[in-house]
Order: sequence, then C-alpha cells, then structure tokens
Amino acid sequence: MPIAVVLSLVLVFLVAGGGRRSDADQLARRLAVVERKLDLIMAHLDIREPEIEAPGAVLQELLAGRKIQAIKAYREATGVGLREAKDAVELLARQRGLG
Repeated sequence: MPIAVVLSLVLVFLVAGGGRRSDADQLARRLAVVERKLDLIMAHLDIREPEIEAPGAVLQELLAGRKIQAIKAYREATGVGLREAKDAVELLARQRGLG
C-alpha cells in the first residue's frame, strides 16, 4: 500500500475521532509536516513510488480531467476494488503531473 495512502487513512481516522475544526486543522498541519519529512527521507534514500501500468483508456480519461471515469476504466481493466483503483489512478495522476 503506498505510503501516501496510509498517511491519508491516518488523517481520516484522526479527523473522524475529533469533532472540532481547530483539531482537524492542527492534524492536517501535522500530517503535512510528516508527509514533507517522509518525502525528504525518500528523496535522500532515492526511493520512488512504483510506476503504475495503466491501460490507455485510463490515461486518456485523466488527461481529459475525468478522474471518476479513469477510476471506472481502471477497475474494468484490472478487476480491482474501488479503493485500490482510486489509489492507483491518483498515483498515476501524481506521477504524470495531472493531479
């Protein structure tokens, strides 16, 4: 599971546990700091997220700005679940500078 996904899940869990807006803002700031540090560590160790192999239809949908359709196309092509397809498409978009 990509590291960004794990961090996102942690943020969702922490935000759901708190009720006040200031707590959510504080957690978001803390998560951003952790993500930045993780990015620096990964860069220092020359670690990159794996490239996603995506069918051409997925990339076409992303290039057209249709993320939901790209997720649907990825699911149809690979047979994975919604969450895994969403994560894969978002990673592909980041890697291609589309999102």
